[in-house]
Amino acid sequence: MDAVFLTVLVTLVIAATGIHAAFARALSNARSRLAARSKTMETSFGTLEYAVIGDGEPVLIIHGAGGGFDQAIDIGGSLAGRGYRLIAPSRFGYLGSTLPGNLTAAMQADAYRDLFDHLGVGKAFVIAISAGARSALQFAIRHPERCRALALLVPADHLPRQIRNRGGAFVWAVCRSDFIAWAGLKLMPGVMTRIMLATDPALVCAAGPSEKARVQQVLDHFLPVSARSGGMQSDIRTGATPGPDPIERIACPVLAISAEDDAFGTASRAKYIASSVLNGRAVIYPTGGHALVARYGDTLGEITSFLGSARPADPPAERSGGKM
Repeated sequence: MDAVFLTVLVTLVIAATGIHAAFARALSNARSRLAARSKTMETSFGTLEYAVIGDGEPVLIIHGAGGGFDQAIDIGGSLAGRGYRLIAPSRFGYLGSTLPGNLTAAMQADAYRDLFDHLGVGKAFVIAISAGARSALQFAIRHPERCRALALLVPADHLPRQIRNRGGAFVWAVCRSDFIAWAGLKLMPGVMTRIMLATDPALVCAAGPSEKARVQQVLDHFLPVSARSGGMQSDIRTGATPGPDPIERIACPVLAISAEDDAFGTASRAKYIASSVLNGRAVIYPTGGHALVARYGDTLGEITSFLGSARPADPPAERSGGKM
């Protein structure tokens, strides 16, 4: 009996050691992935982390919940090779950006203005992903002279209560623990896809290899969640309160993209935003979920076309001197 107990105990210890080693390795890799890729600056409200890639017309790209500058680059980085300079901040409470007390979307929008001033950017395109939409809308409202055009991907600037409470205690646990997030990714990838990405796992299973890899990257890059926890909890709280945002005052062109089966309900929000502004358009796919599975290429095409149509015209060439 003692020998059986000892064998079981040794097996459990070995398994626990292996699990801990795998978790520690994944967490170390996640931290290494972020190292030396960003800078920080001081804004009116605290430290703001940001990364800049590419050359050309400036584009402010704002990440969603569970993200940071890395998520913005993961999703929109290909634009850097299409003649755009991507400016990707980590919103307050994410990664290297501090979390001010009583954070509001207006404060975050004003911090983008400070970032523009710091980088010498006068006016830029703005792309916002999911929960990044709320501060993006505020930026377009509060600083219209700095916003050339606004593209919103699955805008989750306000979630109704029945949608916001999806996942309940599980979501809060994931927000607070690197180990729980990692274990969920390893043991319950379908659950993580359904709850954290508001996307039917069957869509991912039916997708091609590149789309499966893209969605998996979004999930994997939640780590280290401990460095994103403050921002994620702030997003959940602010998403509970619909702001009195006068979006009808937005004068720049607006493109809102979503999918009807997004379980966060952003399709209706995208339609509402597009219909409420002076120059808005909504693109709503029938399927794709919040992760826009199998719609990524089409979405990039829509955004590229939209940015191109709002791009400033080249100044006329100067005439050479002398009479003709």
